[in-house]
Amino acid sequence: MIHHENKVNEAFSAQSGVFDATYSQSTITNYMRSRIRQHVEAFLPPKSRILELNAGTGVDAFYFASKGHSILATDVSDGMINEINKKIAAKPDLKVKALQTSYHDLTGLDDQTFDYIYSNFGGLNCTDNIVDVLQKLPNYLKPGGIATLIIMPPFCLWESGLALKGNFKIAFRRWSKKGAKSHIEGKYFTTWYYRPNFIKKSLAGKMKVIDLEGLCSIVPPEYLNGFVDRRPNTFERLKKWEHRKSRSRYWRSRGDYYIITLQKPIKDAE
Repeated sequence: MIHHENKVNEAFSAQSGVFDATYSQSTITNYMRSRIRQHVEAFLPPKSRILELNAGTGVDAFYFASKGHSILATDVSDGMINEINKKIAAKPDLKVKALQTSYHDLTGLDDQTFDYIYSNFGGLNCTDNIVDVLQKLPNYLKPGGIATLIIMPPFCLWESGLALKGNFKIAFRRWSKKGAKSHIEGKYFTTWYYRPNFIKKSLAGKMKVIDLEGLCSIVPPEYLNGFVDRRPNTFERLKKWEHRKSRSRYWRSRGDYYIITLQKPIKDAE
C-alpha cells in the first residue's frame, strides 16, 4: 500500500500546479461541484468542523470555509498540500488548515472529532482497501456526525456505451477486480471501483446511509466535456433529466460517480 500511495503522490503532485487552471473552466466539473455542494449543504450544520480527505488543491475546503465552516484539509500528495498552503497564506481569514497524510493513517489527528467528513471526486477509489478507511471514519465523527463520499462505481453507462465506437479499453476498464490503470501527467497508478452496497455493508452497524444519488449518470463524464460545450441545449436537457432521476434505483449507481451520505448514530453519546 505504501508503494501505491507513493505512485498516487507522484501523479497528483505532478498535476497540482495545473489542476485549478485545468478544471476551473470545465463545464462538467463545475456542474458536478455545484451538485455536490448542494447535496452537502442540505446536511451540513452551521459553523461545522469538517475533515476533508483527499482535499486536492483545497477548492472545496475554501468554498466551505467561506460559508463559515472550519476545515482540516488532508491529502497524501505533497504537491496538493503545497497548493493549499499557498491559498492559506493568501486567505488567512478563512478557517482552513492543511495536513499531509494518508487517509489510511489519520493518527496525526489524535483524539479530534468532527461534525462532518467529506471526500470528493473518487479519491477513495485510489485504494484497494477502502474498508480500512471506511471503518475508521466513525472514530473521527461526533455522535450524529455525517460523512459524504463521492465514489466511482464499477459500472458507468456512458463509459460502457463507448464499446459501440470500438473503444473497448475505456468501456470495460472498471470491470476488472484487479483495478484499472490510471495516469495523470504521465504518472501511473491503479484505481478500484466500489458499489454503493459495498460501502453500506462495510459500515453496517457503525453508520447508516441517509442519502444516495448518482452523479454524471445521465450527464456525461468530465472527459466528454467537449460534447456538452458543443451542445449547450442538450446539456441543459440532460441536467434536468438527471436532477429528476438521480436518486432512482436505476440511475444512482450507473454514473461516473455517486454521492453517498452516511450518519453515525447519536446513541454513541451514551
